[in-house]
Amino acid sequence: MADEVPYAPERIRRLPSWLLGRAAARGHRLVAEALAGEGVRMMHHAVLASVAELGPVSQSTLSRTLRVDPKEMVAIVRDLHGDGLVDRQPDPADRRKHAISLSPAGRALLARTERLGAAANDRLTAALSPAERDQLRDLLGRIIAP
Repeated sequence: MADEVPYAPERIRRLPSWLLGRAAARGHRLVAEALAGEGVRMMHHAVLASVAELGPVSQSTLSRTLRVDPKEMVAIVRDLHGDGLVDRQPDPADRRKHAISLSPAGRALLARTERLGAAANDRLTAALSPAERDQLRDLLGRIIAP
């Protein structure tokens, strides 16, 4: 139809901020759909991945690392602990805190969700060559660097 408007006016489609927002929304949707097959939400996956890399780690460190409100982090860790995916032990450096580590079930789930997330990201960047994907990651890293 002649009256149909493209997905956004040209002057908007040229804005990096608009493009980044649309790409992020599509990426979040693809990853969320992929993780849902395992019954995992994106932030739960992010916490599992962070614990795998940083653990054993305190909830406060996880909150700061992922920029999640500490109250939300308490709920996420409670969910993961309740599902047997993380272990909470008193932190030897500060007995008032818990050190969070992955359980064997958490490691197994993380391996599956990382594969699913990678496949979703491959779908997101399917129009790019491998070199362009690397370049995109590098450029985005520079944009979000503090």
